[in-house]
Amino acid sequence: MSSSLLVSFIGGGNMARSLIAGLIAAGTPASAIEVIEPLDALRADLAQRYGIITAASIAEANLAAGSWVLAVKPQVMASVCSELAGRINTSQLVISIAAGITTATLQHALGSRARIVRAMPNTPALLGAGMSGLYAGSDVDASARAQATQILAAAGQVRWIDEESLMDAVTAVSGSGPAYLFAVAEAMEAAAVAQGLDADSAHQLVVQTIIGAGRMLAESGQTPGQLRQAVTSPNGTTQAALEVLQHGGLGTLFDAAIAAAAERGRQLAKSG
Repeated sequence: MSSSLLVSFIGGGNMARSLIAGLIAAGTPASAIEVIEPLDALRADLAQRYGIITAASIAEANLAAGSWVLAVKPQVMASVCSELAGRINTSQLVISIAAGITTATLQHALGSRARIVRAMPNTPALLGAGMSGLYAGSDVDASARAQATQILAAAGQVRWIDEESLMDAVTAVSGSGPAYLFAVAEAMEAAAVAQGLDADSAHQLVVQTIIGAGRMLAESGQTPGQLRQAVTSPNGTTQAALEVLQHGGLGTLFDAAIAAAAERGRQLAKSG
């Protein structure tokens, strides 16, 4: 395989799949994408669905791409890096999407020649609606940053973060954030059913409300506080509900939840 190969994905799970789908939709030829995936069924599905190049192991892979995306679980990152270390050159960019694995850890495992970008995408990337936070050290130049941006932007929006320590906050807010909203939706649906609505009606009402509110946040140009105030009539139904949430400590709960997620990210970094 020639150096025209654009991206090698190490791992072919859901996040890799979403990035591959986005890259192909954006015009990247399937022949410019390689995936290393040990599971036969998953590898075969990727090849059939997208027409990309596949390999069962790092040893069998070409890895001639300008960028490698490490899309594996944090607990197997060390063994993956030990296999990759001898094959990297300074012209190649390594993008890690593993939570809690620092650039220093990756640099140590891959060697000083590696140019590393940390990325934290989230699950809406599967729909092309993801949010990815990216960080890179001073050794990663503008061209390489643009390369990383292009790959992650295939699945949604990107935001570069200036300090690596803030990647734990990115993980806590946007990486884990979809689960918080799913939990809110779950609770709202249960409350709607308790008020007498059938499950299908409750689901539709909650889902479309969240979609519509998200669009207002994205498109109105107003802050969340301004939008909340616009919906809240004095002494009305919304105010009655919000007072319950405020008295229940909604803001404090979210502060504590996001702080806990960020701290877990720091713990993962230390254990890695």
